[in-house]
Amino acid sequence: MTGLIRSVSLLVCWLIVSFQAKALVVGAEQSAIYLPLLKDKQVGLVVNQTSRVREQHLVDYLLSQHINVKSVFSPEHGFRGDAGAGETISDGIDVQTGLPIRSLYGKTKKPTPDMLAGIDVLVFDIQDVGARFYTYISTLHYVMEAAAEQGIAILVLDRPNPNGRFVDGPVLEPAFKSFVGMHPIPLLHGMTVGELALMIRGEQWINQANSLSLTVIPVFRYRKTNHYSLPVPPSPNLPNDQAIQLYPSLCLFEATTMSIGRGTPWPFQVLGHPVIQPGNFEFTPVSMPNSAPNPKLMGEALRGLDLRSSTVKGFDLSLLIKARDAFAATDHTFIDRPRFFDLLAGTDVLRTQMEQGLSEESIRLSWQSGIEHFLVQRKPYLLYPTH
Repeated sequence: MTGLIRSVSLLVCWLIVSFQAKALVVGAEQSAIYLPLLKDKQVGLVVNQTSRVREQHLVDYLLSQHINVKSVFSPEHGFRGDAGAGETISDGIDVQTGLPIRSLYGKTKKPTPDMLAGIDVLVFDIQDVGARFYTYISTLHYVMEAAAEQGIAILVLDRPNPNGRFVDGPVLEPAFKSFVGMHPIPLLHGMTVGELALMIRGEQWINQANSLSLTVIPVFRYRKTNHYSLPVPPSPNLPNDQAIQLYPSLCLFEATTMSIGRGTPWPFQVLGHPVIQPGNFEFTPVSMPNSAPNPKLMGEALRGLDLRSSTVKGFDLSLLIKARDAFAATDHTFIDRPRFFDLLAGTDVLRTQMEQGLSEESIRLSWQSGIEHFLVQRKPYLLYPTH
């Protein structure tokens, strides 16, 4: 019996070691590589609640390693990730460390020279979800540009893209550049933050790109085909893997009269309207201070689709097409914020195609040449296998 127990114990140990040997190691957990780059430097951190070194926040970890952290820069949703979408983030002091917090989602989206005074290195470590309109990569753009202009080095601690298998949707046109779309890339670009940083510099999408000192710590053992379950929700309205998978397909509905579940326990997992009802699932948005203080259609009884168990992945245009067709048979407005729709889409062509009643096949065909060009353009910047 003792021998059996010992054999089972050895088997369990072997399985654990085997799993660990194949597990991904994100950039922030490869401290032996990047800590020497930060030693004796004045360091600024562009981080949020996803910036973890295993169970410890990167800020706390670096302080424990005697790195001279000078200040923290906060993106949309705040340093601790508890602000709703679009809420202004204010400067402040982190109560746990006493470090000053500089907001990059308020009046200032690009760090000013005063904010960067005395800093030698900016560390960017934020989990992205792979959709062009998710604003963390816009913050990356402005941080890189400010660093280039001020002669400050950038260190990106890379993390997987949970939608990294997909490259889809229209490529952004320059006339529709905004904070929800800074770069001429498809709606789903299939790149990590580290790869995008290399592309932003390499394609000269920022001022003084050639002068920027950029280092990326890649994810160890990552392939774009890997499934990656995020250990920490990247924002209040993307609470789980299902919401993250549905986000690229449902975000354009933000510019319509339909609810995508903000103000419910299932943001980006349900779809409904008070009159045009594509399904029988009932829900009522309410105010949720930490995620949706004033959700669309608050207090109204809605009916629609329950997508919590759906297999929708990538950019599923059929959801928009079906909703458009349902509204077309009525006098109710579908897209009530056309300019915002165009900014999210990166073009006004998609909205025009929708209004003209074009089929999904025709619409998809129209952006294929743009995707093919992008796939060639991004090749020099890829850090991970695509299959």
